[in-house]
Amino acid sequence: MEHVFQMAFGGGDLDRAAALRGDAAALAALVADNGSAVLLFWRGKPLVIDGGDHVTLGFVRPDHPVAREAGDLFFMGMAKGRAIFAAELTGWEPEDVDFSTLGAFLDPSRQAHPDLPDDHVFAELRAVMTRLDATGAEIAATAKALFGWHTSHRFCSRCGAPSRLAQAGWQRNCDSCGGQHFPRTDPVVIMLVTHGNSVLLGRSPGWPEGMYSLLAGFVEPGETIEAAVRREVHEETGVTVGSVDYLASQPWPFPASLMIGCSGRAEGRDITLDPNELEDALWVTKEELAMVFADEHPVIRPARRGAIAHAILRGWLSGQVI
Repeated sequence: MEHVFQMAFGGGDLDRAAALRGDAAALAALVADNGSAVLLFWRGKPLVIDGGDHVTLGFVRPDHPVAREAGDLFFMGMAKGRAIFAAELTGWEPEDVDFSTLGAFLDPSRQAHPDLPDDHVFAELRAVMTRLDATGAEIAATAKALFGWHTSHRFCSRCGAPSRLAQAGWQRNCDSCGGQHFPRTDPVVIMLVTHGNSVLLGRSPGWPEGMYSLLAGFVEPGETIEAAVRREVHEETGVTVGSVDYLASQPWPFPASLMIGCSGRAEGRDITLDPNELEDALWVTKEELAMVFADEHPVIRPARRGAIAHAILRGWLSGQVI
């Protein structure tokens, strides 16, 4: 079923080369290799070269002055015959930053470092994800998720002592109690809930005006994917879901989720909204959804292109997802 869907962050050919993460000598040799590349980040934004229809990652060499100013090099793996690293710029602050947009649902601002070419900018990953090639998007998503995890896991969860980076960014170790900690990915179900010719859409508080999407929620401990689909839909809308099937998955580094796409058949259409979870929920027919994707609907805007919700809804509209 996955071949039906076109979405960001999946299908790249990054070789993560996990066996090299603990090999200090091999990593040092790769850092010294002129063919190796570093992807820089600033406040969660990757460095990109914007060519209009297509965007490429703005790699620099490990010995580039800006790369030397950055933090620890995280080893992403091998791509197209070269080693790929990622690093965050933590000590640089550009002039005239609009801090009101940083961290927003979609940050339209871009930042340029004075020691980098003029066409190299730090851009919000959501804004460029559909214009990156598959491997570039995978690299950027992987690095962004790793940086986010390290930021929120600087202390040992066993004893509370500070932990340190290990395994080229893929582990944190605690010297106080010997604890070892590994990056976590949060499983999230996102579901195409249908009843006849209609699909159930919801809107979360704080979303851009008119934006509706598929319902979604985190899988809880001890819960199957199918049970999570039924629970989340019922909690948020009061709708009961019967049969559930798997469709596809998508890494979603905002901050570190794995979106598990499912389809479910509703047993009724009555909606009892939980206002703590959703601002609105409604049933939308295929005819109305066609208007949404054509940007002709008076109220509803489509889910973001590149996201799994957009791909699943297009699949259902075209009849490829039943």
